[in-house]
Amino acid sequence: MGEDTRLKSLTKLTIPDLIKHQAKNFSSKPALISDDETLTFSDLDKLSTNIASHIINLGILPGDRVAIWAPNMNEWVLAGIAIHKAGGVLVPINTRMKGKEAAYILNNAEAKILFSVKTFLGTNYFKLLENEELPHLQHQISLDENHLSDQIKSIGSIKEHASEAKFPEINESDMADIIFTSGTTGKPKGVMSTHVQNIKVFDYWSSYIGLNEKDQYLIVNPFFHTFGYKAGWLASIMRGATAYPCPVFDADKIIEIINKEKISMLPGPPTLYQSILTSNLIETMDISSLRLGVTGAASIPVQLIKDMKEKLGFDTVITAYGLTESTGVVTMCTPDDDYKTIATTSGCAIADVEVKCVNQDGQDIPAGEPGEILVRGYNITKGYFNNPEATQEAIDDDGWLHTGDIGILDENGYIKITDRSKDMFIVGGFNAYPAEIENILCDHPSISQAAVIGIEDERMGEVAKAFVVLKPDQDLNSDSLIEWSKENMANYKVPRIVEFVQELPTNAAGKIMKYLLKDSS
Repeated sequence: MGEDTRLKSLTKLTIPDLIKHQAKNFSSKPALISDDETLTFSDLDKLSTNIASHIINLGILPGDRVAIWAPNMNEWVLAGIAIHKAGGVLVPINTRMKGKEAAYILNNAEAKILFSVKTFLGTNYFKLLENEELPHLQHQISLDENHLSDQIKSIGSIKEHASEAKFPEINESDMADIIFTSGTTGKPKGVMSTHVQNIKVFDYWSSYIGLNEKDQYLIVNPFFHTFGYKAGWLASIMRGATAYPCPVFDADKIIEIINKEKISMLPGPPTLYQSILTSNLIETMDISSLRLGVTGAASIPVQLIKDMKEKLGFDTVITAYGLTESTGVVTMCTPDDDYKTIATTSGCAIADVEVKCVNQDGQDIPAGEPGEILVRGYNITKGYFNNPEATQEAIDDDGWLHTGDIGILDENGYIKITDRSKDMFIVGGFNAYPAEIENILCDHPSISQAAVIGIEDERMGEVAKAFVVLKPDQDLNSDSLIEWSKENMANYKVPRIVEFVQELPTNAAGKIMKYLLKDSS
């Protein structure tokens, strides 16, 4: 499918150039609509420039990192664009994280400024950080409250007026963002993406699925994730669509918005569509405006794809596969694929990207046999921020990204994911990494060892189960450990079941044999 001709006339493939370009193209057309306000494409450009001028005056230099820890809202987008215009590097933080997890990312990225919120679902995010050591953080700016304090400024006071500032020149190859992804090592790693990678990948993605300027795009996927940020508001701006940031996943509210705003574009994990299908509201509300659906992440029943088309009325339903390290996209189905292909495969490689499967010795294997998925192309990250060892481990000398995912490539180039990254499991669309959860559990003063596996759950797909070995003379019950976990890790990581054991099964090398734990569950 062809690219949008408007983007071909961009002088440079950078996010600031894109914003300026679309402000001219679409001027007074609504770009973002929330409960409180509508921002036009011109507003996006002007207000983000004002914010950028202020953060430049706060000392942001090209390449400095600036974090956003907030739910989907118009101000998130304004702050994100402002960071790019100031030459900064955007570092999104998962809103489900607790203070300790967020502090790790802020410190690892050496973020100078944090944009966050004081009131979201009863949480004051600034307060969560009060007792954390944050040596690099110099300024905090609230996205949701206008009263000023000595410590925390307000976006309301800086977005309406520009201040004198010298704006840097932004180049295509400059780093645009660092998105932290957890891995089997347990500590999140910062994946670097450039402006040109973001623009090229999502220009292809959005034109391929047929997103256009007539679309009303409800963005339920969180902005801290590639799916909500790059396939979300960035793709929406690229295509001149109108986006509706949705801060909370609530099936009934989503159906009401579809009905009221005539939403046509609604991507999300399978749980999103399953929740809509089981709501009684679809009988009484008009959702016939729905046109485009994009899903992936978990295994998908063929029936769900059928229901999305036949009951929810989607014209186009696509599944895709990608990683943060591949700027979010590796493979995609085509809109013409049948239900079974869409449900059971993740499509084939996007243009100018190569995919292959290899055996344990790194040798290519024939079509139809399972092997590790390797990816190579312009979309592959330059590496992990300040972590050359992890970069070298993930990307070989020939430029192939070793995904750690196991899949089967058929003779038509379609990939079927058979086993997600080693021990990883997916909770309602969120990747959960046992090693990371285990590290946090082992910070508990009573715990000696912990092993975490994913177990099936009807609503969430999978949830965490923890096997815990206590230190001598320590007493702990599962309820109190689950409560402690809720305070110290994002909710989707919290073990739903805790089993206390005397010892964990290990092999001769001392590695925990998780398959035995899975068998016992």
